[in-house]
Amino acid sequence: MSWAFLRDLLSGVNKYSTGIGRIWVAVVFMFRLLVYAAAAENIWKHERDEFECNIKQPGCENVCFDHFFPVSHIRLWALQLIIVSTPSLLVVFHVAYRENREKHRNQKLYKNPGKIDGGLLCTYLISLILKTGLEIVFLVLFYKLYNGFKIPRIVKCDIKPCPNTVDCYISKPTEKMIFLYFLVATSCLCIILNLSELSYLILKYSIKCYLKRHVKKQQ
Repeated sequence: MSWAFLRDLLSGVNKYSTGIGRIWVAVVFMFRLLVYAAAAENIWKHERDEFECNIKQPGCENVCFDHFFPVSHIRLWALQLIIVSTPSLLVVFHVAYRENREKHRNQKLYKNPGKIDGGLLCTYLISLILKTGLEIVFLVLFYKLYNGFKIPRIVKCDIKPCPNTVDCYISKPTEKMIFLYFLVATSCLCIILNLSELSYLILKYSIKCYLKRHVKKQQ
């Protein structure tokens, strides 16, 4: 899979982000996107072929694999990366709208179209809330689908057409577990960064409004 579009999106978002937002972009790009593309994708590449059960009953391995892995870890991570990064497009589109508005009217309407204030501040806050919510949704989804953040070495399956309870073996469980913990940890780190940036912007805006009111009272 080519991730050039996501890289370009993150590069565009980086222009209009705060300092904390730039750290978020760096974490997503370096510790999630690059790790996924360079290592994690290869580890799960042949997960179906390397899934083995101790019986050769036709169809048994297929139904057991489908039961324990209803969605591939790696495909769900790819979907998570794409969807979690998508709310950032709201900010890019809003800045593009400001620039197009200035161009259409042929006059300077904003000191800086990319400055986070006014309507763009609301858009930025909404994007942060959406990103945080989506990260949490995917973590819960992972937990529910796979009964926790773990990769068992052996799973027991008794689903038809398996004639009895059979043992099925997952390949490279320790290596997969390490990457699973790493990707969950980076997802949690992104949630913390999003909440920190959200708190920072709300506090900054609140102080700014308070100072304006204070100055008006004194005048």
